[in-house]
Amino acid sequence: MPDFDLIIIGAGPAGLTAAQYGARANLKVLVIEQLSVGGQALVIDVLENYPGNVGSEAGPKSGYEFALDLHKQAESFGASFLFGAVSSVNNDSGGFTVNTNDGKKYAASAVIIAAGAKPRKLGIKGEDEFSGKGVSYCATCDGNFFKGKKIFVVGGGDAACDEARYLSRLSDNVILVHRRDVFRAQKALAKRTLENPNIKTRFNTIIKEIKGEKKVKSVVTENVLSGVTCEEDADAVFIFAGTVPQSSLAAGLNAALDGDGYIITGREMATNIPGLYAAGDVRSGAFRQVVTAAADGAIAAHNAAKYVDSVPYKRI
Repeated sequence: MPDFDLIIIGAGPAGLTAAQYGARANLKVLVIEQLSVGGQALVIDVLENYPGNVGSEAGPKSGYEFALDLHKQAESFGASFLFGAVSSVNNDSGGFTVNTNDGKKYAASAVIIAAGAKPRKLGIKGEDEFSGKGVSYCATCDGNFFKGKKIFVVGGGDAACDEARYLSRLSDNVILVHRRDVFRAQKALAKRTLENPNIKTRFNTIIKEIKGEKKVKSVVTENVLSGVTCEEDADAVFIFAGTVPQSSLAAGLNAALDGDGYIITGREMATNIPGLYAAGDVRSGAFRQVVTAAADGAIAAHNAAKYVDSVPYKRI
């Protein structure tokens, strides 16, 4: 008999919602999270575009507050949580075995991978050297260290614009560089970013190198149209250049991945491996927002419950 009906790997919005729906379907659910409950939602300063999240007089909840509520909900319905790293998943006859780095094994009839994605690095000189010393991938985590300082932000999507706006409340000298001539962010967010007096936007621009001694001191920028480079002072560089899916566990099971490494699923969030599902940012074609991650999690759990009912070992 398996230890659990359903094991969910990852406790971001997708995983937490899946845990809630799985537990409410009377499944015995275990959620395994390597770091902190909430995933990338934790770095959202104000979760202003989640339906119904109007909050109190102070405004909408932060991503951190929202994640805490999701965690409490899942626990209230009976989901269990384990903090640790998953090293591999085996597809055994009649179910799965999830192996953790501390040598423990947990058997389940079905698995949902909701491991999300990590920030993509630029791969430029100085990026790794000054990580944590002026180079960051999370404005709400590290922004307070650079109040009133000269801050560069790299990217042109929702995350870059949102984080630049957060940093603009800490400094009036935020420079947002984007390699293209238009933002990829949602139009309303892009408009507010362009109209922000504390943010100077430079399109068709990239950062070639980050320089310093013990911490960031300057950056080398390049105009991609003219090829002209320029070195200028900088106190911090916040990078939001996309994400890398955490799909290695699915790859180890020979689950189908797209060209960028995201897990391919159908509308039911099912992979090509019976009993294996994927939800949230790790899934191919996902619109990477909290609301859609939650929807993915609900759909995955709903269909995982139907799958558990169909396998030889019924619910525990």
